[in-house]
Amino acid sequence: MRKIIALVACVSLALAGCSKKNDQAAPGAATRTKIAFVPKLQGIPYFEAMNIGGMKAAADLGVEWIYKGGTTADPGAQTEILKSLIQQKVDVLVVAPNDPDSVVPILADAASKGIKVMTSDTDAPNSARAVFVNQATADGVGKAVIDSLLAAMGGAGKYAIVSCGQTAANLNSWIDVEKKYAATAFPNSSLVDVVYAGEDEAKATSMAKDLMNAHPDLTGLVGECTTSAPGVAKAVREAGKIGKVFTVGVGTPNSMKPYLADGSSSTSILWDVEQLGYLTAWAADKVKKGEALQPSNHVSAKLPAVKFADKTLLLGDPLKLTRGNVGNYDY
Repeated sequence: MRKIIALVACVSLALAGCSKKNDQAAPGAATRTKIAFVPKLQGIPYFEAMNIGGMKAAADLGVEWIYKGGTTADPGAQTEILKSLIQQKVDVLVVAPNDPDSVVPILADAASKGIKVMTSDTDAPNSARAVFVNQATADGVGKAVIDSLLAAMGGAGKYAIVSCGQTAANLNSWIDVEKKYAATAFPNSSLVDVVYAGEDEAKATSMAKDLMNAHPDLTGLVGECTTSAPGVAKAVREAGKIGKVFTVGVGTPNSMKPYLADGSSSTSILWDVEQLGYLTAWAADKVKKGEALQPSNHVSAKLPAVKFADKTLLLGDPLKLTRGNVGNYDY
C-alpha cells in the first residue's frame, strides 16, 4: 500500500513539475516587445489599413502590436489614450498626433519613464520622438496634388481646399507646398479658400457645397485628407457638377473607387498605407533594440531600400490612383 501511495505521490509531483514548466513558458510570450500605435482616430479606412500593416509586421518580427485610437480627432482624447498606454508600460509608443504641440508633454513623460517614443504619418518635431516614419515628402504630395488638379482644370481656374485638422502638421505642410507651387507653375490658377472639416466626411461634403455656392466660377476642389477627399467628390456628384468642377484628394482606394469611376474625382494621391504601418512596426522594433537605422534599409521584399536621414524614415514617392489602377488596391 505504501508503494502505491509513493507512486501516486511521484506521479503527482511529476505532473506538478510539468504544470509549472508550462506556466513559465507563458510569461516568455508575454515578454515580447509591446509596440503601441495611437492613430489620429480609429475606424477610418486609412488608419485601419495602417493597422493591418502593423499587425503583419508584428507577426513577422515576433512583437506585440497594440492599436488604440479615439472615435474623434480630438487632441485631448488622444492624450488620455497615450496616458493609459504609458500606465500599461508599453515598450514603444508611436503616435500620429492630431495636434503636434499638445503631445509634447505626454511624450516627454513617456520618455522619462524609459518608453521609446516615435511618430508616424504626422510628426511632432518638437517632441522627444526618436524617429518619424514619413509616408512621403511634403514636396512630393503637394506637387502631385496640384499637377493632377490643374491637369483636370486645363491649367487655369479657381480652386479651394477642404482640409481636416487645422493643426495637422503633415496636411499644413502639403498645403504650403500647394500654394507656392501652384502660384509659380500655374500662374493662371487662383486659390480662393482653405477650410477645415476635421476628420468628418459629411462635414467636408457640406463645406464643399458651400464653397461651390459661394464661388459659382469655382472649377477645382482639393480634399486634403482621407475623409475630405471622398467628401468633396461626393459634393460634386450631388451638385450635378461632374465635368464642371474637378476634384483631387488624398484618399484611400476603396473610398475613392466609385468617385474615380464616375469622374467626380480625377485622381487620388496616396501611398501604400499598409506598408506605412509595416514600416512603423519595423522601425519601433529597431528603436527598442537600440539598433541604428542606416541611410538605406532593407525592411522587406516590398520595402527593399527605405531611406533614413534626420531622424526620418521615408516610405517613398506618392502614388497616383486613377480609374485605371485603383482596382489594384484593396483597403
